[in-house]
Amino acid sequence: MDALDVDLLEALRDHPRVGVLELSRLLGVARGTVQARLDRLERDGVLTGHGPDVDLVAAGYGVHAFVSLEIAQGALDEVTTELEAHPAVLEAYATTGSSDVLCRLAASSHEDLQRTLLALDRFPMITRSTSVIVLSDVVAPRTLPLLRSTHRDTPRRAPAYR
Repeated sequence: MDALDVDLLEALRDHPRVGVLELSRLLGVARGTVQARLDRLERDGVLTGHGPDVDLVAAGYGVHAFVSLEIAQGALDEVTTELEAHPAVLEAYATTGSSDVLCRLAASSHEDLQRTLLALDRFPMITRSTSVIVLSDVVAPRTLPLLRSTHRDTPRRAPAYR
């Protein structure tokens, strides 16, 4: 990735419904260049989707929690299947440290969250869970600051993109 790729991703974030021609105008590069970059970013798996971003609070799911799970040894596949069966599980990661899996959950109420937690605790391969309720976003999910920090020394004028 270079500075043009990062600029392109930032333009897509700022203008999610923009077309290729408008992106080329915004970035000051040829339409074909923009299309080729988009195609490569998609092919390489860097650009994984085109929205929409959903505000879960506005959609009625204002209670969020992180849940650490300790699981039976060798049971990651079974636990993965169980977690995928629960729509409230937004994401889950196998981790190192004191727990084995870290999950992010969303619920419409504390009672709804409790139902999900109880359902997870009933699964025999989950030996222990610890939940932490989110009070507010401090830093919302983001990727562009990281990408910008890596490519900040690259010139951003059109000739440098060639």
